[in-house]
Amino acid sequence: MSWQAAAPHPDPLPVKNEERETSPFVEIDNVTHAYGGQSGTPAVDKLDLSIAEGEFAAVVGPSGCGKSTLMKLVTGLQLPQGGSISVGGRKVVGPLKIAGMAFQAPNLLPWRSTLENILLPLEIVQPHRKRLRSERAAYVAKVEALLAQVGLAGMGSKFPWELSGGMQQRASLCRALIHEPQLLMLDEPFGALDSFTREELWCVMRDLHAGRPVTIILVTHDLREAAFLADRIFCMSSRPGRIIAERQVEFARPRDLDITYTGEFTDLVHDLRSQIAGARQAS
Repeated sequence: MSWQAAAPHPDPLPVKNEERETSPFVEIDNVTHAYGGQSGTPAVDKLDLSIAEGEFAAVVGPSGCGKSTLMKLVTGLQLPQGGSISVGGRKVVGPLKIAGMAFQAPNLLPWRSTLENILLPLEIVQPHRKRLRSERAAYVAKVEALLAQVGLAGMGSKFPWELSGGMQQRASLCRALIHEPQLLMLDEPFGALDSFTREELWCVMRDLHAGRPVTIILVTHDLREAAFLADRIFCMSSRPGRIIAERQVEFARPRDLDITYTGEFTDLVHDLRSQIAGARQAS
């Protein structure tokens, strides 16, 4: 119960990304995985990736390149047919309890209030499951603090159908974070939203990451989103997916949306686009 609601925008002096912790947290070593058994077409092949603890990494690439497969492999929802994956120094052999996940669809249960939807992982994940009944007031306070942090103060009693799409996605982020995961996996979480709402949620995600020591992997088709949020961006090839390029994002934090209109930002986005265009032509 240690997290506190962060300020809407962090105030520390800007720091370069190389000042972050560099100890490896997610390691993917020579991983191959095919659907339909060994005779199936590989979704990823000889995939190598290393992400530092506390880092915000983004993965981009052409459609069907294996980005979502990568997410399933890292979280243990699928086990690789070749190679190995470790998270937090331990080999992944099944679903990770230390991971939170958010997807393009918020998937909130319509018969539960926003607060009850956010509490749902605590009914499943230990040690919270044992404590939820006896410490419910503390957990409810924690939900309310998260809701306030993402701009949904006082909305815990609302049902999903009473919230806009952007509000539902904010609640989905709270649900992914409520059990204090060490790893947060984001699979196109803002892809279905309009451009203004999407940019608002980029800033929400920026501030959430600044306020807690969580490693984040964002899978996205939006190159501007990757460039604004990430410390490093990995480009994947066409299927079977492998990493073909890696870009360090040198913009100091905290970042404001104004940076997306600078020449340096546009150059990075164009570079990423050229990498993906080349991957599509090579397929």
